[in-house]
Amino acid sequence: MEKSFEELDYCDTQLGELILRRRRIPMLENEVVHEIILNGEFLMSSLFHAVEEALADLGLAAVETSGGGSLDVVVGGLGLGYTAAAALRNKEVGKLLVVDFLEPVIRWHQSGMVPLGEGLSGDPRTLFLEADFFARAADPVTGFDPESPGSRFHAILLDIDHTPGHWLNPRHAAFYTTEGLQTLRAQLHPGGVFAMWSDEAPDQAFCSRLREVFPRVEATVVSFPNPIRGGESTGTVYVACRRLS
Repeated sequence: MEKSFEELDYCDTQLGELILRRRRIPMLENEVVHEIILNGEFLMSSLFHAVEEALADLGLAAVETSGGGSLDVVVGGLGLGYTAAAALRNKEVGKLLVVDFLEPVIRWHQSGMVPLGEGLSGDPRTLFLEADFFARAADPVTGFDPESPGSRFHAILLDIDHTPGHWLNPRHAAFYTTEGLQTLRAQLHPGGVFAMWSDEAPDQAFCSRLREVFPRVEATVVSFPNPIRGGESTGTVYVACRRLS
């Protein structure tokens, strides 16, 4: 039987103290959960992943293409892999580039330390990239794919910061401006989609900036049961679509 609490890894990173832990929750019949903690704050828990999966489902459903062919997708932020795994469930996805700034998070998946790691690592469509998503978003000439500089994508799915105004690093702020979003748009195919996870209700100011850049923008509130607090909790998925022509 697994221990009731176990710290699986501890790392000092450029963003601070990073911890991966596994524990049983007695009030939930000893359900085993994995948690990522950064500087004392919960970054991700396997207990809650509905919004992360909705990010992939809603984002990919909004993609328009002018013909056949597979979809090239970027996921910014690996976490415990729920967005990436949901994207891979879509048979139209031909290549999934997962960009994460923190090497340990990628290593946890490649070594099978987290539940979805082996499935993601073993899928030939997946490529992990240890890099700064925001730096690459700001540089369309280089772009996200080291194997194909300057290439475009059908969907870019982002789950890194808590909200458009609550960042893990102040350097990320420029991305959420109109100029930053315009630069990101250049890395999307016509008909492509930028979608983003947020931990709070829709931010109307951010929606307005998205509408300055993209012709179609939706902010969907996703509800999910919260067995710890009781009742339901919510998150938001923003979906912004580039014109097909």
